Amino acid sequence: MNKYSITHSLFLLVSLFWLANSCAYAIDWQRLPGQKITLFYPGQSSWEWLLTEHEGASEIKSGKFCRECHADIQQEMGQKLISGAFLEPKPIAGKASSVEIEIKSTYDAENLYLHLAWTATPQAGANEYPDYEAMASLMLDDGRVPEIARGGCWGACHADVNGMPNADRASNISKYLVKSRSKMTRYGGGNHIKSSADLQNLLDSGFFAEIWQARLNRGQDANVSQGYILARRHDHTKSQVRASARYDSGRWFVELSRPLIINEPGYKDIMPGKTYTVGFAVHDGHVKGRRHYVSLAYTLRLDEGPADFIARKQ
Repeated sequence: MNKYSITHSLFLLVSLFWLANSCAYAIDWQRLPGQKITLFYPGQSSWEWLLTEHEGASEIKSGKFCRECHADIQQEMGQKLISGAFLEPKPIAGKASSVEIEIKSTYDAENLYLHLAWTATPQAGANEYPDYEAMASLMLDDGRVPEIARGGCWGACHADVNGMPNADRASNISKYLVKSRSKMTRYGGGNHIKSSADLQNLLDSGFFAEIWQARLNRGQDANVSQGYILARRHDHTKSQVRASARYDSGRWFVELSRPLIINEPGYKDIMPGKTYTVGFAVHDGHVKGRRHYVSLAYTLRLDEGPADFIARKQ
């Protein structure tokens, strides 16, 4: 074998090795079925509003899930809320009331993968958040937080959170869970935060919700923010969630993934046989905070079982 043949053979071997390993981790999303759900504009509807002024407050208090009454009327709810008729003191003129996203999921021996795709809504109103054109977010729980199971993202959205009707700018309160407060009123739990020891016990017992977020600009790598919600939103300094995104012909395509098991505080173990609550949010058109579209609570399982989304193993 001459020098050229040896070099050529080595090149082929390296190429085959690279291809084999690349294919082992690549997800061919085109081959996987997707499910479409509708996210709608929520205005200033909070967990406290759901429990008091909402016409279904008694049902929520009794343990009923939001989807039991609202599964097929998300567009209608979004239209009412975006109009400024109620629960929205500062409507954005021309902003779409809802957005439909397609969800795909799968997993392998190490990671869970989710794929989100939606048609970008037209830019409306002022550019409120110049840093990012869009954001895709996921809230995940393993059934330990009852208000997340019933209300999805509303379980962490309170009347005194930034941007909500009873927010106090000086307090700068982000999303939190009811159990992190020693006292709750119809205006939220404010700064009635339990002791550090109590919060640590809750965290150690798995009582928190994960939050993943991919921040997007066309032609740029996705910027990932990830953490958990308990007494506030806690962002991990080094995210274990990865994200990639592209914008093509008016649509965003976002892949989110993370290892199934992460032996660090603030992460849920993801494994077959368990049901997870997931809620999705999309910020579209240079907005942030509550000016987003949000889903009701859905469920996710690996391989099989009663859930809205089944991630099958690759």
